[in-house]
Amino acid sequence: MYDSGIGGLTVVGWLRKVLPEERILYFGDTARVPYGGRARGEIIEFSRQIVGFFLSQGVKFIIAACNTSSALALPVVAQETDVPLMGVIRAGAEAAVSATKAERIGVIGTQGTVNSRAYTEAVKKLAPDAFVREQACPELVPMIEAGYRDGEVVEELLHRYLQPLIDYRIDTLILGCTHYPYLLAPIRRLMGPDVKIVDPAEAVAREARNELQALGLLNEKKAGEDLFFVSGDPDRFQAAALQLGYTQRVEHVEIEQYSI
Repeated sequence: MYDSGIGGLTVVGWLRKVLPEERILYFGDTARVPYGGRARGEIIEFSRQIVGFFLSQGVKFIIAACNTSSALALPVVAQETDVPLMGVIRAGAEAAVSATKAERIGVIGTQGTVNSRAYTEAVKKLAPDAFVREQACPELVPMIEAGYRDGEVVEELLHRYLQPLIDYRIDTLILGCTHYPYLLAPIRRLMGPDVKIVDPAEAVAREARNELQALGLLNEKKAGEDLFFVSGDPDRFQAAALQLGYTQRVEHVEIEQYSI
């Protein structure tokens, strides 16, 4: 599984609950985070490199936990390898459609994810009459990667991004970036008790289990410990991961040397 940084660890947590018998290899592209403002061609090339690295490790299934990669790169890269690739957009859209009562759904995500309109398209396939409003939040990922989770600065920034969605009277909000669950407490305070918050991580883990089962790839017993890799500073990532309860040793990878 891969993400641009620490965001994908929110999915790792759910994978460990839903698929405890599976060994997880996690790659965080911390040298190139954030992805949200990058060109589509860059995101595709980054994904090719990361998938190439995973193939060198002999993986059987890959999850693009990064929403930006899921929206922009997955449709291309999935056609270039025989190993099954899964994104996070569909699972998030399905969870939101199941949760909404008024069919008024908001999405917060990176600029790249929002520009792709991937969530709007995914929701509309399931609920053609649903109203979907997507809001780009380009400053959130750098803030989260820097260690900010709550407080006055966080709330001020979130208020600026969330107020248009509040004004549109949404009843369901999709956290369209795997980093955003780290801001769940202030997001809940600002949105209020009547808005359902959808973190796609749980739905992604359950979809992954279904996919592995359908492909006959489920393990009966875990084959080894989980492994974490990054393109940037492993010590910095490990310090952040430790704060979230992850104790795995983190290894640096020169990711540019890999490709499909």
